[in-house]
Amino acid sequence: MITEQTIQVNDLFATANNCLLAPHELDATGLQNVFGQMLAHRIDYADLYFQYSRAEGWALEEGIVKSGSFNIDQGVGVRAVSGDKTAFAYSDDISMPALVSAAQATRAIARHGVTQSVQAVKRSKGRELYLPEDPIASLKDTDKVALLEKLENYARALDKRVIQVMASLSGEYEVVLVARSDGLLAADVRPLVRLSLQVIAEENGNREQGVAGGGGRFDYAYFTDDVLRDYAAKAVHQAVVNLHAKPAPAGTMTVVLGSGWPGILLHEAIGHGLEGDFNRKGSSAFAGRIGERVAAPGVTVVDDGTIARRRGSLNVDDEGNPTQCTMLIENGILKGYLQDSLNARLMNVSVTGNARRESFAHIPMPRMTNTYMLNGDKTPEEIIASVKHGLYAVNFGGGQVDITSGKFVFSAAEAYMIENGKISYPVKGATLIGNGPDILTRVSMIGNDLSLDPGVGTCGKEGQSVPVGVGQPTLRIDGLTVGGTA
Repeated sequence: MITEQTIQVNDLFATANNCLLAPHELDATGLQNVFGQMLAHRIDYADLYFQYSRAEGWALEEGIVKSGSFNIDQGVGVRAVSGDKTAFAYSDDISMPALVSAAQATRAIARHGVTQSVQAVKRSKGRELYLPEDPIASLKDTDKVALLEKLENYARALDKRVIQVMASLSGEYEVVLVARSDGLLAADVRPLVRLSLQVIAEENGNREQGVAGGGGRFDYAYFTDDVLRDYAAKAVHQAVVNLHAKPAPAGTMTVVLGSGWPGILLHEAIGHGLEGDFNRKGSSAFAGRIGERVAAPGVTVVDDGTIARRRGSLNVDDEGNPTQCTMLIENGILKGYLQDSLNARLMNVSVTGNARRESFAHIPMPRMTNTYMLNGDKTPEEIIASVKHGLYAVNFGGGQVDITSGKFVFSAAEAYMIENGKISYPVKGATLIGNGPDILTRVSMIGNDLSLDPGVGTCGKEGQSVPVGVGQPTLRIDGLTVGGTA
């Protein structure tokens, strides 16, 4: 909970009104008139999603600013829902004529039935997870470049084998206003920043890379010298370790996953399969399995959009509902799915505050926020010591998953072999291959060192990208297939 400055809900509405409605001579009464026209055509539900965003990006390579970007975007999305059908239109022109035109475009799904009445306006009191600050204005442009230069200098000073450094900084200031046909009005002001670092180290003609970075819902003041040094140390360490790494062996073996970012495997292989739309349609491997054991005892997974200042957190979701912490798997038993309003209504369950959309030009769908596994009772040292022969995957690179089958493939960016309970030597080229629902049943030890990723995650689904968070404690997984090059 934000304690330095209490965010008053009226402040958010004032910002949204001044940014999105007032400049275009719109007000709550006008929006109600739009809903009146839409509901006259016998639909179940309708909403308007207004958005204003400013975004910038800076990229430094070899001490030179290679690229810079700045973008301002605004618009409104108009959605009507009837049964399981959705009609959607959007416009970058925020005006009453544009709203009326978009509303008329949604008539295609109207059905015979009782005409609904427009509900009285009621404001939603969302959460107070981050300050409504503008990251872009928090630092002068010259200081943004200086920050990237400082990060590069820190990385180069750590090891003479670093021959190339690439760093990027991005920031976004977003104002949203959601108006719904049930009368709810919700507003949010969302800051978002990210700093990324990539280094390349060379020795005897062999080149390897390392990456690091982080961010969240705050301004650039977060990136202190200590934070920059930490990013530099992690990226250089990863690159240098891989210079001396041996080819990874292939086969079925015990795998220990590190805490934090390796939770991306949990996100991809399991999290998507717990989103409501896939389960309503029966296309998920978890469909129809509420109340069943889907994981080993001790495995508890939540999706939590309420963690202060986290990249995946939101005060309200993109339908205006407050975010929440949703229990997905508890002690191995499947408890629920992530829901938006459409899928919750059709599945006769409660919404979970997980409706998300990339922008006003996209329809909302159930998506993850910050998805992670809770702590167990083992220390990381105990878990490593329990493995006679296996792989210790500390960090991950890319990966992919098939939602229907749950099959996944992930590449390890930093990994080591475990021999007789001790970490022995680094390996490269390791890939983890498996099945999401199956991997949960193979978890045999759960660490007590839960950590979340540093704030770099972006999730793609049906062409839409949204910021997310992942996390987990150290895990031991038995009998996982490892692809290697040895």
